[in-house]
Amino acid sequence: MSQPTQTMSPTTTPATIVIPELVSLSIEEPKTSENPVGETPCSGKGPDTDWPAPYYLDNGLRRVAPYHFTYKTWCKQRWRGREVLDIFESEFRDRPLAYYKHAIETGQVCVNGKIVAPDYILKNGNLLSHTIHRHEPPVSAASIDILHEDDDMIVINKPSGIPVHPAGRYNFNSVIEIMKSERGAEWIAYPCNRLDRLTSGIMFIAKHPKSAERLCAQIQQRSVRKEYIARVIGDFPDGEVVCNQPILQISPKLGLNRIRADGKFSRTVFKKLAYYPPREPRVRPSSSEIISDETSNPTPESAEEKSRPWIRKEGYSIVRCLPVTGRTHQLRVHLQHLGHPIQNDPIYANQRVWGIKLGYNDPEALENTDEDIIARLNRMGKEDVADAVAYHDEMVDQYYKKKAEKMSGELCEICDTPLYTDPGEQELSLWLHSLRYEDSGGSWSYASPLPDWALPPPGFAGPTEVGNLDELVDAVKDENPELAN
Repeated sequence: MSQPTQTMSPTTTPATIVIPELVSLSIEEPKTSENPVGETPCSGKGPDTDWPAPYYLDNGLRRVAPYHFTYKTWCKQRWRGREVLDIFESEFRDRPLAYYKHAIETGQVCVNGKIVAPDYILKNGNLLSHTIHRHEPPVSAASIDILHEDDDMIVINKPSGIPVHPAGRYNFNSVIEIMKSERGAEWIAYPCNRLDRLTSGIMFIAKHPKSAERLCAQIQQRSVRKEYIARVIGDFPDGEVVCNQPILQISPKLGLNRIRADGKFSRTVFKKLAYYPPREPRVRPSSSEIISDETSNPTPESAEEKSRPWIRKEGYSIVRCLPVTGRTHQLRVHLQHLGHPIQNDPIYANQRVWGIKLGYNDPEALENTDEDIIARLNRMGKEDVADAVAYHDEMVDQYYKKKAEKMSGELCEICDTPLYTDPGEQELSLWLHSLRYEDSGGSWSYASPLPDWALPPPGFAGPTEVGNLDELVDAVKDENPELAN
């Protein structure tokens, strides 16, 4: 829900903040929900920092005025023996290579507090720092609702489009910093579970370390059952669907994951809650209209396009998801592999990246190589807009393409940083929601209401709540008895 606009002008705020990470941008965050380089950032105010953050709300977005910022990180093992410029080129994508070269030569990037050449070879124990004039992207102005609070724990309903921790291009525009601005500078948060920036739903924020340790231990023992709800393309199969496909990260820079035989074992249980057909079914072409260039018979792709229910305007399903393992992007990758990606997923339902079949049943990457996918995805947010298939078939398609985050062609007058346009609505929401967390022994349970996009659309009847997890747990109780305690 948008909040009223406040009358605060976006002036530049002089500040120096130090956190242990380097700047980076990824469309989705690997390793942790908001941290593309795997660091655990400190969120403390520096000696000259204005606090609380200079937030101002405008057109449903929470904004932060630009300010100066210093990142620091120790040399990672995979960086040792490599040139410092090579590290920035391979792992950080929010600025062009020419910027990083200039920043190293002019001392904006330093090693152990000293200016080094771009070809300086990093060693174990090196401390990298990068001082920038920081331009945080705006995030949703939706409120962070409190579902439960006691002396030990806060249970929140996280809005979509807001990262949890300061990381990448986000610092003040994060759940932790927004809550700190409301609770005071001395308040310390101890998040216990992870959600991607675009994912909404239940999160646990412990008030002290012991409470965090107790819940984190339960989660690590896999005795905590989690349920997500997703809105996916097409008519999802009936019954309990168990996906055991392994998942491999193929690009740390982009946070991109795919099904791979040499990936990490992953297991998810899915169950359709409801299916809502399109108001106007798509007219299918006749077999005589679907021909290849070399034969009068339908091509395999054309036959697949004709028969698969998820191609374009074929309605959508609301699907319950029980992740047994916890891999990065697990639900999104498994749903894509099954042929029913999340309908507005800017990565895994993006035809500009994956083609008409959206990566369906391609575990060997025979149709789209990793290199092709990475190259196409790397253009999203720069030359191309990261749009999902859900928006291709709407009359507002051109509107969304205009109102989307990409490089504007303008530069900051202070630091010459390339400026981005505001994100569009489709870049602040993912139809994936953390609906429920519960102890398998029944000692505690927390659930949020269904998000608006999971409720029956106008003119349709359908469920407005979900039942218990018994059916989903029963589908894997022999392999995972810890869930059935």
